[in-house]
Amino acid sequence: MSPILTRRSAVAAALTAALLVPALSACGSSDKKDTDTGAAASASASASPETKAANLTVLAASSLTDVFKTAGAAYEKAHPGTKVNFSFAGSQELAAQVKQGAPADALVTADTKTMDGLKAETNDPSIIAKNRLVIATGKGNPFKIDDLKDLADSKIKVVLAAPEVPVGRYSKQILDAQKIEVKPVSQEPNVRAVLSKVELGEADAGLVYKTDSAKSGDKVVNVDIPDDQNAVASYPAAALKASKNAEAAAAFVAWLSSPEAQKILQDAGFQKA
Repeated sequence: MSPILTRRSAVAAALTAALLVPALSACGSSDKKDTDTGAAASASASASPETKAANLTVLAASSLTDVFKTAGAAYEKAHPGTKVNFSFAGSQELAAQVKQGAPADALVTADTKTMDGLKAETNDPSIIAKNRLVIATGKGNPFKIDDLKDLADSKIKVVLAAPEVPVGRYSKQILDAQKIEVKPVSQEPNVRAVLSKVELGEADAGLVYKTDSAKSGDKVVNVDIPDDQNAVASYPAAALKASKNAEAAAAFVAWLSSPEAQKILQDAGFQKA
């Protein structure tokens, strides 16, 4: 081969090498950049906490209907992603639902006796509020009822809750303590049903929780019962062992004892636990 051709080959090889170096360098830089970007994205994804939404079902005593709607809205606002659904009924009905395996996450009753009967189904309960009874009379209190003894008058149509219902049991307790015999025209499944009878004029008087009667406005007249003749209703709350949202259920029950929840309950007329 001639010297001229040899020099030309050497120059071509040098030029080719010079062109390949930036290309390979750029390729390597691009691969590294893609790798770094992917790693950063992966790290960012793993660093973002996964928020698990909870859909809670809370079984609650009828006397908590109004206040728990307010409390539920406050809880949802403070806990985005969590929805609280309430099912209200007499405590004895709620207990039956729990024993039958109804899907629910927490339970709040209007007495400790009902909750105590569900130890196998609940976690440890805590008292979140208390309540007292009043005599609810028809609009204007036409019979001028002013104490428990007046309820024994046969001319007055009195309605009470059934004895297996907490408010019915409290009613019997205070009437028996005063040796007052009352023959009710009906016995209702929950406190709201008792109050409704009085509001509609189907009964002249009934024994209900103070918080329920206060919501009736001028539809009824509330007659206070002295403390020494009254009964104190305690409201225990507990998460259910069968809950599929155990952590969220426990958190909601704990929140019911928080300052925020207690203010809502006390603003509604419930007494401090």
